[in-house]
Formats: sequence, C-alpha cells, structure tokens
Amino acid sequence: MRIKIWRWMCGLGAGLIACGAVAQNFPEKPVTLVVPYSAGGPTDVAMRALADATAKYLGQRVIVENRTGVAGTLGPASMVNAKSDGYVIGQMPITVFRVPYMQKGGFDPLNDFTWIIHVSGYTFGVAVRADSPWKTWQDFIAYAKANPGKVSYSTPGHGTSLHITMEQIAAREGIQWLQVPYKGAADALIALRGNQVTAMADSPGWGEMVDAGQLRLLVTWGENRTRRWPNVPTLKELGYGIVSNSPYGIAGPKGMDPKVVKVLHDAIKKGMDDPAYQKVLERLDQDNVYKNSEDYAKFAKQLNDEEKAVVERMGLKM
Repeated sequence: MRIKIWRWMCGLGAGLIACGAVAQNFPEKPVTLVVPYSAGGPTDVAMRALADATAKYLGQRVIVENRTGVAGTLGPASMVNAKSDGYVIGQMPITVFRVPYMQKGGFDPLNDFTWIIHVSGYTFGVAVRADSPWKTWQDFIAYAKANPGKVSYSTPGHGTSLHITMEQIAAREGIQWLQVPYKGAADALIALRGNQVTAMADSPGWGEMVDAGQLRLLVTWGENRTRRWPNVPTLKELGYGIVSNSPYGIAGPKGMDPKVVKVLHDAIKKGMDDPAYQKVLERLDQDNVYKNSEDYAKFAKQLNDEEKAVVERMGLKM
C-alpha cells in the first residue's frame, strides 16, 4: 500500500518535488545487485568485480545477492514486484527473452523492467576431460554420431544458450545426446571430472582446468577465436554459421525515475572502464559491450523477437 501511495503522490505537483528530492539524493544506502547464477561461477565473478568497481563511483556499496534457478530467470523475476527506487537492480541474462515463451515465467520481458545499461557477453565453449580420446571437435562429433544416446553434456540449465546451441548442433549433425542441467559451473565441473557427463558446455568455468591441462577445450562459440585460447577453433569457422555469446546487461523494476537510472548508468559505465574490473574481464575472456539505457531498451526488443523465434523454430514453445 505504501508503494502505491508513494507513486500516486509522485503524480501530484507537491509530490513531484518530493520525488525529485529522492532522485536527487540517490543513493542514500547500499544498492543490491541480483545475480541469477550461483556464487563462484563466471557470471558471479564478473558481477562482483563490477559491483566493487561501480561502488567507487556510486558512493555506496553494491551488494551482490545470488538468486539462482529457472535458467537464470528467477533473479529477474524476483525484481518484478520490487520497489522501483533503484535500490534493487539485477543482471539480465538472455534467457529472460526466452524462458517466458517456454514456460510460465511470471513476467513480461519487455514491460516489467527498466533497462539501465548493457554490459557484456560470454565466451562459451565445450570442454572434455584431458584423458578423453577426443583431440578435436570433429573427433567428438564423429563419436557422438556413432554412439547415439551415449554422449551427455552439462549446462547451467534447460533453455539456456548452452542448451539451445548444443541442440542446434545436434539437429544439424543428426546427433542424439543428453543434456544434464546443473545449478552452476562448480557442480558441472565436478560431474565432468567424475565422468558423470561426457562434456561440459559453459562459459569459462572450465578455463583454469583447461590451462592446467586437466580439461581439453574443443571449440568456442564466439565471432572470432579467443585471446586466451587462440588455437581452439570456433563453431563459425568450422562451418556451423553459429555465433553464441548471450549478451547481457543490468536492469531494474519497471517505472524507475529517469534521474535514478542515469545515476546508476553513469556509475556502472565508469565501473566497466575501471582497471580492476577490466582485469577480471580479461581473465574471463570477455569484453565491454556497452549500450546506453535507450539503446539497451531497443536491443532488448530485438533480442526478444529473435529468441521468441528460436523457441518457436525449435519446437520449445509453451
């Protein structure tokens, strides 16, 4: 009831002055950044680094809160009924434009959020154990073709870009393999090392073990080869015509004051350019992919249309 009264007053002349003062004084307390993936994974590592860097320019702490589940959409869904005062914002994975068309998601991806800033995208790839017989992606595909149903791969969840892309590959190659969804990279790594799955499709949760020689990276999914693993080919250059990097940004509940949005945008943009954050991005083999609030809102509409079409094309529509 308090929220409704406050919004109603903001529509009155006297209320506008009060609301303007709230925006002018923002932030007066720490801001919560909802991260929709588990602690310790690549998304969490990147977002914690960005939160720390942003806090330098925001003048308040940015506290990361992990809310995992439903292919990364439980976190964004939890913001739908939050106050639109700017003190709760969240990382927005591409699945927010996909999962609502696959199941009842509890939110409208285009109308339930305020788009603040676009941030980056992931380096995705497929890794296997170093002692496996597959030296190349072609070896792995040949084995999967010859052994229907015997290859399993881990992902961060059903409906994620990792799942969708692996199934696109399977459809193209005529492969039958099994997706095994996990809550985070740590659990998926344990499963791969323990031979519970054949391969791991994920962002660089596998990176350190690849560098240590414990895992073998067979393919990456970006537009170009990565800086960190330049000898590993991309799906695109292997003839698949697929580039998958799950662009993401930061948003808040719908109805946020534009002045509050600008304060958050400007602080996060400075955080994105901060050397400490840049070092973390380099370790994760990610780049800044900046879009301002207006451009991000337009991009969200584009992503929504594209992902809805993918869900329909693959027969995953609810």
